[in-house]
Amino acid sequence: MSFVHLIYVLNYINTFYIMGKVIYLWDYLKGAKKPIVLYGMGNGAAKIIKVLEDRGIEYKGVFATDGFVREKYFHGLKLSSYGGLKEKFGDMIVLLSFGSARPEVLENIKRIAAEQELYAPDVPVYGEGLFTKEYAIRHKKELEYVYGRLEDELSRRTFENVIKYKISGKPEYLFNCETDVNEPYCSFLKLGKNESYLDLGAYNGDTVSDFVSRVSGYSLITAVEPDKKSFLKLKSNTEKLNDINYVNACISDRVGFEGFSMRGGRNSSLGNGGQIPAVTVDSLNPDTPFTYIKADVEGAEKAALSGAEKTIRANKPKMLISCYHRTEDLFALPLAVDGIRTNYKLYLRHFPSLPAWELNYYFI
Repeated sequence: MSFVHLIYVLNYINTFYIMGKVIYLWDYLKGAKKPIVLYGMGNGAAKIIKVLEDRGIEYKGVFATDGFVREKYFHGLKLSSYGGLKEKFGDMIVLLSFGSARPEVLENIKRIAAEQELYAPDVPVYGEGLFTKEYAIRHKKELEYVYGRLEDELSRRTFENVIKYKISGKPEYLFNCETDVNEPYCSFLKLGKNESYLDLGAYNGDTVSDFVSRVSGYSLITAVEPDKKSFLKLKSNTEKLNDINYVNACISDRVGFEGFSMRGGRNSSLGNGGQIPAVTVDSLNPDTPFTYIKADVEGAEKAALSGAEKTIRANKPKMLISCYHRTEDLFALPLAVDGIRTNYKLYLRHFPSLPAWELNYYFI
C-alpha cells in the first residue's frame, strides 16, 4: 500500500456513503430524520450523550439487553428494551454505547445492525478529544509517519480501517481488519523458553496465565497491578506458578505516588483518588532483564514507555502495547518508542471487539 493511498485515506476516510451522499457521522446525526437511540448505558453512553448534547443532537431513547431492563432511568430517559423501542419507532439509528469482546454479544450487535442503522461512535476511554476529520488532517504527518513504519500488509490494512472506523463509526471497518488472538504468535511474536516477562496491568492474572500457556518455560514473571481487589485475585489465580514477583503499584513515568481511582476491575485508572505507590519499568530492575513487556494500563501506556527508556535502550525487549485508550494513542505510542530507539519492527493488530478495543501495537 503506497503513501498515495494513505493520503487518499486521510483525505476521505472521514466520509462514507448513505443513499449516494458523502457525509460525516456527527454531521449526519445532526441532520438525521430517524430517531436516534443508544444501546447500552454506563461511562461509554454518558460520554456519547455529552457529545450529542454539545453538538445539539437529540436522542430519543436508551435500551439495554432484555435481561438488564429493570425499570431504570438513564439520563432522564426510561430504560427500554430493543423490542420496545423498535415497536415505538420502527426504523431507528442505533448508537452502540458500550464495549465488548464476547462473541455472543457481538453476534447480537450484528443482528441489530442487520435490522437498523447502527454505529459505534468512537469516544476515548480516557482523555479528551474525538478522532474527527479535522483531527486526522491536523495529525496527518504523524499518521503518515507511523503508517510508513508498519511492517506488513495486515498492519497497514488495520491502520487504515481503524481510522475509517473512528471517523465514520461504522463497525464494518473493524470487522474488515480483525484477526485471531493467536495470529501474532504464529507470525512474528516468537516467545522463547527463557523469557523474563513483565505484565503491566496484570488484572486478575489472565494475561499471566495466557503467557505461561504459550511458552515451554520462562526465567521470571513480574506482574504489576495497582487495584487492590484485582491484585488479590491475581495472586490467588497464579499462586501455583514459580518465579513470579508481584508488585501492587501503578506504572508511571516517575517513582513516587499517584492519584488512583480503584474500581475493583479493568476500569481502575490513574486520576482522582487516593494516593498509591508508583513505579517505573526502569525502577523494577530485575536480576534477569525484561525480554517481553505487555502494557494494558488504562491510558498510562505513554507514561509507562517514558519510564522504560533505559530498559528499552539497553535490552530492546519485545513489547505488546495497547493503543485504544486515548485518542492520540494510534500515533503517539509508536512515536514515543521511536524517540527511544528506532530499530523495532512495528505491527498493529485488532482482535474481535466493539468499539476499537483489543487494538495492540507490537514492537519486535
